[in-house]
Amino acid sequence: MSWQQTLKSSIDCMGIGLHSGRKVHLTLRPAPVDTGIVFIRTDVPAEKAVIPARWDLVSDTRLCTLLRNDHDVTIGTVEHLMAALRGCGIDNLYVEVSAPEVPIMDGSSAPFIFLIECAGIATQEKARRVIRVLKEVQAVDGDKVVTLSPAPVSSFRAEIVYDNTALIRRQESSLRLTDGSFKNEVSAARTFGFAHEVEQMRKAGLGLGGSLDNAIVIEGDRVLNEGGLRYSDEFIRHKILDAVGDLYLAGGQILGHYHGIRGGHAMNNAILRVLFADPTAYRIEDAPVWHEELATVA
Repeated sequence: MSWQQTLKSSIDCMGIGLHSGRKVHLTLRPAPVDTGIVFIRTDVPAEKAVIPARWDLVSDTRLCTLLRNDHDVTIGTVEHLMAALRGCGIDNLYVEVSAPEVPIMDGSSAPFIFLIECAGIATQEKARRVIRVLKEVQAVDGDKVVTLSPAPVSSFRAEIVYDNTALIRRQESSLRLTDGSFKNEVSAARTFGFAHEVEQMRKAGLGLGGSLDNAIVIEGDRVLNEGGLRYSDEFIRHKILDAVGDLYLAGGQILGHYHGIRGGHAMNNAILRVLFADPTAYRIEDAPVWHEELATVA
């Protein structure tokens, strides 16, 4: 069997909220088997503070993925941390946050992977449960299309098109989630936006913590960040990173193939809603050992 995992010890850090600009204290704590990923707001009363990382609690996807519990308490910008947890195979974790959003760090998942590796990963004595896709399902919104189809392991393919800048135009890439692939191939890809969008967000009181230290900013056909891009195709790699994080809100690892065309947070949540609306489209089962350890030979 492939066993559930948590952290060996707690670890914390400080960062900035992308939209609020507030300092945020983040603590990752080990959790028992079958807990899943659970966010806990430390700045609100304890009886209202718990927000499970679940697809059905997603209430806003306009600028990030935001979760809302029954007490109307929210936690936003969860996708980069969720992607890191999925990439490192963390099943159970308490995530304590002192503000309404997870700190943006450098705009990628790499800092969260660093925290996870510093804390260490502990194997737990219960089999991991996974969600196997049994038939193809699809979410469509105009020219945006996201599909989940059967596959022996978790894999992702994404395509984006930006006609307003020659810097991106059309990009596509893929990722097979096998041992170390998330960290090595996409974890350092940063979120991105356009200079005119940054100004619009700030006028609306959003993006107050955004800077060239935590996002790629594009103006015309050039990148404003000193040092440029980390990858020549960093934009599409980040879209895959977002998809990995958004799909981990399924409540477990999905065994299936994701294909997103002009996808984003809204479409990623939409495909989970389509999947779970059809009981014949998936099955929850114990993870086969080769899913984690042997898939690298494929």
